[in-house]
Amino acid sequence: MEQNASIAFASVDQLGALLRRGALSAVELARLSLHRLDTTGRALNAVVTLTPARALAEAARADTELAAGHDRGPLHGIPYGLKDLIATAGIPTSWGVESLRDQVFKRDAAVTERLRDAGGVLVAKLATGELAGGFSTDERVAVMTGPGINPWDRARWAGGSSNGPASAVAAGCVPVAIGSECYGSIIWPSGFCGISGLRPTFGRVSRRGTMALVWSMDKVGPMTRSAADCRKVFSVIAGYDPEDPSSAQDPDRWKASPRPAGRFRIGVLTDGAIDAQPAVAASFAASLALLAGFADLDEVTLPDYPFDDIGMQVLLVEGAAAFEEFMLSEAAAGLAQPLDRYSLAHALAVPAVDYLRAMRVRRLAARAMDDALAGFDAIVAPTTRDVAAPITGPFDWGFGAGRGPALVGPGNVCGLPSISIPNGFDAQGLPTGLEIMGRAFADETVLAIAEAVQQRTDWHHHHPPALTP
Repeated sequence: MEQNASIAFASVDQLGALLRRGALSAVELARLSLHRLDTTGRALNAVVTLTPARALAEAARADTELAAGHDRGPLHGIPYGLKDLIATAGIPTSWGVESLRDQVFKRDAAVTERLRDAGGVLVAKLATGELAGGFSTDERVAVMTGPGINPWDRARWAGGSSNGPASAVAAGCVPVAIGSECYGSIIWPSGFCGISGLRPTFGRVSRRGTMALVWSMDKVGPMTRSAADCRKVFSVIAGYDPEDPSSAQDPDRWKASPRPAGRFRIGVLTDGAIDAQPAVAASFAASLALLAGFADLDEVTLPDYPFDDIGMQVLLVEGAAAFEEFMLSEAAAGLAQPLDRYSLAHALAVPAVDYLRAMRVRRLAARAMDDALAGFDAIVAPTTRDVAAPITGPFDWGFGAGRGPALVGPGNVCGLPSISIPNGFDAQGLPTGLEIMGRAFADETVLAIAEAVQQRTDWHHHHPPALTP
């Protein structure tokens, strides 16, 4: 068996090659991942529940099948972790809430089933903000396992609410994790932790068995160390599910985004880097210079719609509808911050007409965004204007301060695919990120652009200094 630390940061293809030539067994790989999760992962507050019994059984089956020539694909024998709001049969799914720590479902979520059928090995349920951060006044504190610690600097935050998946991937605990996003929860922590995270088009990945926070914006997607690995995971978990009413089923639209031939056409968000920290702006400028080598760039301005206002209105009302019973029950007393136990009250008082007005404007905004993107394969901006925020101190980083991710509002309100990939570091060694967003159902094109960037750079091969092989 090769050096454990090197294996911990290996790609899916590298691990697959080791497994198929017999240099590493799936059981050995699962044990390594479980060990790193139990040590490094727990130190980063990234782990809710380890799943050794299921992991070792799935790994043993993978070894037997691979030895017999039964190859289920690139994820066969590969360890993965799930954000702890994705159901796992017989294994607790807490939704990040202490009073729900022992909540158990009888059936795997759709994404869990698809990873299992592809030969994946479930090793852990990973930390999430309480109820995906939907009612948190300070997401850093409202986490059952403790604040999500960024492996690049343990005084910094891993982001919300897919903080556990982001931190575990960046720290070499798992090569693959599954996160979820209604409003930045894949893109934001991926940027903070220097990994590659894909938010798919709304409806391309089934949400059956995944906690519903905002039913019209929730999405499930892969978080890995490279865009190539995101693509491998996405190809497994994407697909129509008749048990998910929002699941995309038009076969022609599934083929609407093949990899473009020749040069890409990329829009540069004109105000995406305004007020960004100097290192973020410098990394973005360097990314644009790189993109110009294989893409035609042109400035683009987003349509003049109140995306964040629309998104927050929808989040409040749909979240209140989903969790009214919980927030009015004794179980809400288990929330970390006393104020959060009452944060639903104002959402329950929102008039129906305000929600319907937001949804009507949302449809207009989606059409306008599609028109704005029609001449491009994707648009780009810095993932965040700031590097990872401190764990302590005032929680003034975010959407309300006007410094949130530039594309998160439009992307989530309109259900568009996007990926964050690392594109540099600041002077303190904290990652910066590049976000690439495309039209609806252009997931493969977004991935292709990200892969083209990573074929020309090595930012995704960098690891936190204390964890480097």
